[in-house]
Amino acid sequence: MKKNGSLKRPNLGFLDSKSILVTGGTGSFGKRFVETVLRDTKVSKVVVFSRDELKQSEMAPNFRDPRLRFLLGDVRDLQRLQRAFHGIDYVVHAAALKQVPALEYNPFEAVLTNIVGGQNVINAALDQGVTRVVALSTDKAANPTNLYGATKLCAEKLFVAGNSYASGRNTRFSVVRYGNVVGSRGSVIPLYLEKKKSGVLPVTDERMTRFWITLDSGVDLVLKALAEMHGGEIFVPKIASMKLMDLAKAIGPDCKIKLIGIRPGEKIHEVLLTEDEAPHSRDIGDCYVIEPAFPWWSPEHRKDGVPLPEGFRYSSETNDRWLSPRELKDMMGDAKNAKVPVKA
Repeated sequence: MKKNGSLKRPNLGFLDSKSILVTGGTGSFGKRFVETVLRDTKVSKVVVFSRDELKQSEMAPNFRDPRLRFLLGDVRDLQRLQRAFHGIDYVVHAAALKQVPALEYNPFEAVLTNIVGGQNVINAALDQGVTRVVALSTDKAANPTNLYGATKLCAEKLFVAGNSYASGRNTRFSVVRYGNVVGSRGSVIPLYLEKKKSGVLPVTDERMTRFWITLDSGVDLVLKALAEMHGGEIFVPKIASMKLMDLAKAIGPDCKIKLIGIRPGEKIHEVLLTEDEAPHSRDIGDCYVIEPAFPWWSPEHRKDGVPLPEGFRYSSETNDRWLSPRELKDMMGDAKNAKVPVKA
């Protein structure tokens, strides 16, 4: 692993002359993915597919690149997805509803976007001959305790099983599952940076730990999955943990800490790979790969990497890699100072 626990990026030559579409492309991940691909590859076209015209209009001026397209649409609309996926080689599915309290209050909306929307992406990819699809998931999907995690677990199952629907087609589906993203919209770090002005930072529980990954590492993980996927895998990166108490102290060393109690649907610790998944998982260096438990479409398994020991569990409190305050600040600086490519 490189600086700040980032992942090793694959050779990106496989993207030469290919077209890529990103659902939810105006989100934190989507913008960084688009930036990276336009800057570092020879893709023929990148399509941002999202439902918010304002976010698209705000994003577009930062990318004066003739290879970039913007399409309005919602993953709930299968017909629109089928039109958008025409002529596309690779799809990265990042569109989701993810705010836990909002989804608990609006559960039908969570199901329609995160589950039915995922099913629509699968069907459109199959119908339009997309070659590879990678869906983004979350540590909340492992042994979920809230509706968001449950919908993402269901979406994972759909994308893995989507390979069995290919029926001789070249379309393959895989998933990436990772933890909290440093600096992403709606996450705890922007909240703490704002609350720091008041001199008081809220912490739900002093024992709480979380996995942390940078946007760049999230992008590299998706690129790795696109490059190496056989179909049906869930790629889990080896990333660092940090206690929420230490996070608060690193961001506001002079602030008071206010313990507010764990919120409904929260866990004290998060899990990226469960002991039930370990028997069909492998260690491939900077990642774990969870292989499909029911690979009806192919009896063959990956030959790379090594099997995980019995009872293995990848949890944020037993991690062997912990972020220091200095590393956290470096990661926050990288997130803030990322450059957007501009071509004449």
